[in-house]
Amino acid sequence: MTVSGANITPGHKDFQSHSDIFCYCHGVPPKAGVPLTFWEPTKLIDVTKEAYKLVGLGGVSIGKATIKNRGVLSKSGSGSQTSFAHIHIYDYPVFAILGLLTDFACIEDSECDLCYFSELDPSWYDDSLANILNADGTLFADPLAQIACVADCTSSSLSKPLDKLFWCAGCHGSLYPFSGTVGAHVGDIQASLLLMQRGIAKLHRSGFIKGYKEGNYCEQSYMPVWKKTLYKSQIVYPVPQTKGECPSLGGTEVIWGSGKSYPYKGEEFVYVLWTKRQCCLDASKVAASEGRLW
Repeated sequence: MTVSGANITPGHKDFQSHSDIFCYCHGVPPKAGVPLTFWEPTKLIDVTKEAYKLVGLGGVSIGKATIKNRGVLSKSGSGSQTSFAHIHIYDYPVFAILGLLTDFACIEDSECDLCYFSELDPSWYDDSLANILNADGTLFADPLAQIACVADCTSSSLSKPLDKLFWCAGCHGSLYPFSGTVGAHVGDIQASLLLMQRGIAKLHRSGFIKGYKEGNYCEQSYMPVWKKTLYKSQIVYPVPQTKGECPSLGGTEVIWGSGKSYPYKGEEFVYVLWTKRQCCLDASKVAASEGRLW
């Protein structure tokens, strides 16, 4: 599959039929068809230390340079680095914009829109407020819970994130609190990936993003606890990833992230979020759809 002229695959297979050869959806009228799973680019997410700067829209700024709540990078009392940055999440329905796969009912059909703006979210600035709004995060501050994230880091780096360890962001740190503070800033890409994952999990918790449960090819369900296996990411700015497989969320960026950031103008990031879709494709449209896919 090609995105922005780049040969890159979101997974091992872009489109694959499952072992189940038949699916059925209740409704009026009911629908019978063929189960299909594929990856779709659905969101554009940018991470920036400059408040109100829309990196994903060409870097346009809708705020003054003197505005408060700008991002920072500093050292904590223990000597480790901490940071704070903003994120913006845009609806990015590429297939709908290009008129592709219009027979697929599960294709994102929204328009391009800004669906999350961290500058307008008080909990993004305040860890204490974020913990109050998502009190379950305090349960996973325990050292044993954090040690479990080592397993998630290893598994995610092998393209198999552990959904049961939902409080972990793999190799990038703890998912909680849902704020812009990175308590252990190892690198700019690591910190930006952590904040991107927090944004996705936060929208799931708020009910703004739904997801497909295992074996359900008919409709998405509310998913307050996110599933990492439903997503992959692709960096497109400042240095785009144009080859290879899109990394799973939480996987190490040591190899693919080399050279993807640089001082001054290379410290802001834009990612395309690929979402795993499941469809019960009308059997009468399978032949025509396959002709377009291949």
